[in-house]
Amino acid sequence: MMSSFGKSVPVIGAVAIVLFSSGCAMFRAKTTDVDVDQMGHYQADYDATDMRKITQSVVNQVLGSPWLNNQTEAPILVDAGVENRTSEYVDTKNLTDRMRTLLLQSGRVQFVNAQRRDDLLKEQGYQAANVTASTQAAIGQQLGAKYMLTGSLTEMSQKTARQVRVSKTEQKYYKLTIEINDLTTGLIVWTTEEEFARAARQPLIGW
Repeated sequence: MMSSFGKSVPVIGAVAIVLFSSGCAMFRAKTTDVDVDQMGHYQADYDATDMRKITQSVVNQVLGSPWLNNQTEAPILVDAGVENRTSEYVDTKNLTDRMRTLLLQSGRVQFVNAQRRDDLLKEQGYQAANVTASTQAAIGQQLGAKYMLTGSLTEMSQKTARQVRVSKTEQKYYKLTIEINDLTTGLIVWTTEEEFARAARQPLIGW
C-alpha cells in the first residue's frame, strides 16, 4: 500500500515542473509605469502622494485668498523653504518647488530665484567683461521680493503597545504650515495648514 507521502511525490514533482517551465515568473523582477495621480500608500510615512495632494491644496488656497485677490499686480515672492520638523528625512524642497511651479504657471505670482543668485551674479560678471554692450544683462536691475514664502512640516506618531499579537499598527499625523510674510513690515499676511493622518498595520513576520 502506497503511503500518503508516496502519493504526494508526483504532485510535488508536477508543481515543480510547472514552476520551472514558466521560468519561475513569480520570482522575477518586474517594472511597470504608474500614473502619478493614482499612486497609493504602502506605509504610514509621508510619501509622494501626500506631497502632491497637500501642495495642490495650498496653491488652490493661495490663488483663492483675499491677500492675492487684493493685489493690483502679480506680487514678487522669495522661497525661503519649509523646515523639516519630522523624525524622518523629507525633501521639503520638493514641497516648495512644486508650489512655486504651480503658482508661476497660474500667471498671478512671481518669484525671484534666491537659490541661483550666485550663478546669476557670476553670469552678469562674465557678460560685463566679455559680452557686447547691446546684449549684456544690466547690472543692478534685479527686482526685489516683497514677500517671503516659508513654513514647516511636523509629525506625531504612535504605535500599538507591547503585547502578544500577530501584527502591529502604527499611526502617523503630519501637518504642513505655510506662511507668506511681508518683508517690509515682517507681518504674516497669509497662512494655512494642511494636515493628514494614516494608520498602517504590518505583520510581525514578513518579507
